[in-house]
Amino acid sequence: MMDPSAKEKEALQLLAEADKKVRGAQSFFAGLFGSSSRLEAACDSYSRAANMFKMAKNWSAAGNAFCQAAQLHLQLQSKHEAATNFVDAATAFKKADPQEAINCLLRAIEIYTDMGRFTIAAKHHVTIAETFESDLGDVEKAIGHYEQAADYYKGEESNSAASKCLLKVATFAAQLEQYQRALDIYEQVGAGAADSPLLRFGAKDHFFRAALCHFCIDPLNARLAVQRYEQLFPAFSDSRECKLLKKLLDAHEEQNADAFTDAVKDFDSISRLDQWLTTMLLRIKKTIQGEEEEDLR
Repeated sequence: MMDPSAKEKEALQLLAEADKKVRGAQSFFAGLFGSSSRLEAACDSYSRAANMFKMAKNWSAAGNAFCQAAQLHLQLQSKHEAATNFVDAATAFKKADPQEAINCLLRAIEIYTDMGRFTIAAKHHVTIAETFESDLGDVEKAIGHYEQAADYYKGEESNSAASKCLLKVATFAAQLEQYQRALDIYEQVGAGAADSPLLRFGAKDHFFRAALCHFCIDPLNARLAVQRYEQLFPAFSDSRECKLLKKLLDAHEEQNADAFTDAVKDFDSISRLDQWLTTMLLRIKKTIQGEEEEDLR
């Protein structure tokens, strides 16, 4: 069985070697006779040390060693290697210090965008967004990085990856009660899906979510939106989502909380509602008069 302390000891030796090589590369004679080979050797030692620290599960030390290798690669004008090391550092830091992982990915993104590698930059923006979302609980910052990723994906004609990121933005925007922002995205992605034979099946869900966002702003707008979606995508009329929306709109107009609840229960018994849909439907239900009193009984 591997002894973590032995691996850590080995890593520390490699770090000392790397530091020595860097100092040697900065000496007067190295300046005269070229220091790049010593710096390349130091990069290699830092990377090996980082991997030893990973085996010893010392994630912060691994991240720091990868960062040192990345900085030297930048000095040597080896941009691709530097970016790769920053990404490796981020992977290690993610287990110990999510914010530091984000900082490393931002350094990598800077290099990739400078090199015109926008698809890979977008991928790392998604990772940052996910880290803000799941590790740091900062939805606003997650939204910003999903939007940036979508922007880069669009520029590279990766439309399906862009839509995926935008749908995450819409999900969060609606949770934050930014309904107009959310419904604009759902309508845009829904219209694109309606025109594509491969994506048509998903269009009804996007229009369903857009209509619920409309409903949160103004029920009359929601009714007009449903009519618009039926014209834009005739298959929507026969969908269970469209039929549910019409029942909910009628129940709301009649201020009938029981009819509203029954319609939701019927739908849920066949197609399970996810957490987002449940939250939205509860928000809408609470706007029916008398609902608060009923909840208190």
